[in-house]
Amino acid sequence: MAAILSYLPPFEGFLPKWLFLVSVVSSANSIQAYRSDSYAAELYNGRSADGRPLTNPLSSRTFGTWTFLSAVIRMYAAYNITTPVTYDLAMWSFGIALVHFVGEWLGFGSAQLKGRFVSPLIVASSTLAWMLTQRENYLSA
Repeated sequence: MAAILSYLPPFEGFLPKWLFLVSVVSSANSIQAYRSDSYAAELYNGRSADGRPLTNPLSSRTFGTWTFLSAVIRMYAAYNITTPVTYDLAMWSFGIALVHFVGEWLGFGSAQLKGRFVSPLIVASSTLAWMLTQRENYLSA
């Protein structure tokens, strides 16, 4: 067990470990988005007037690419949490994600507040708030 734990970010507190976990989960989500457009259709769960998903294979792969880029930024932040630029980029990645998901829900109507769509809203908003409140603690180290 100690060998496995040695791979986790070597910083105090749960935030670096959380960023690591979110990065790993996001990478898995990226793979799912590339393998099948049904993943994006379940996430962006709005439907057209005739009941079809608003997503397609291209939008699913685009989502997978965007999610993997976010995962890379967050993994860098997990291991470089005391570096201001890396910390800020990770915060931006959560802020952009939050604006995107809220926009798809309230602005464009491509998602409804149910099912798989709720998780990214919770993760983006809570992690952004957490990072905003902990910024000085990690960057003053």
